Amino acid sequence: MDTLELVKEKFILHWGEMGSLWGINRTMAEIHALLLISPDPLSAVEIMQELKTSRGNVSMALRELIAWGIVNRVHHKGERREFYNTEKDVWVLFRVIARERKKRELDPTIEVLRQSVKDLECLSSQEAEYERKQLKNLLEFFETGIQVYEELEAQAPHSILKLLGQALSLKKRISG
Repeated sequence: MDTLELVKEKFILHWGEMGSLWGINRTMAEIHALLLISPDPLSAVEIMQELKTSRGNVSMALRELIAWGIVNRVHHKGERREFYNTEKDVWVLFRVIARERKKRELDPTIEVLRQSVKDLECLSSQEAEYERKQLKNLLEFFETGIQVYEELEAQAPHSILKLLGQALSLKKRISG
């Protein structure tokens, strides 16, 4: 196996491991990694062969990646097969993934917290005081995180990098 193939394999396997740590199916993450580093769109058969996995597994993972909005179908003129690619711009990719995770994970959590706080406010001031305070603090934390997310979502990548650079510089001055 040549160096390029070793590097590709190592990256794909690592991306799969990371995906499973992030709560993403390993095969989904491996397919995404393969598409990310492939210069051209790949067919499902090519993905199956490259990753040595079943058609069903590839098909299910591709459907889910398409639902997440990070993989697209590509049609080639005169070809019956479908090909797949992923966004190559890491900033666009990051935004799509962040938006989807917010929708699937944070938004439902905030709704549960809001409803829980509302339900606890119906109780007397002494009853469930500790729980009410904890849930309000947690809700405030998540809502602040959403505000930060929305502000970053509205910025161009170079603005975000500049902002992060300024924050790191300020941190060094404060702590040093």
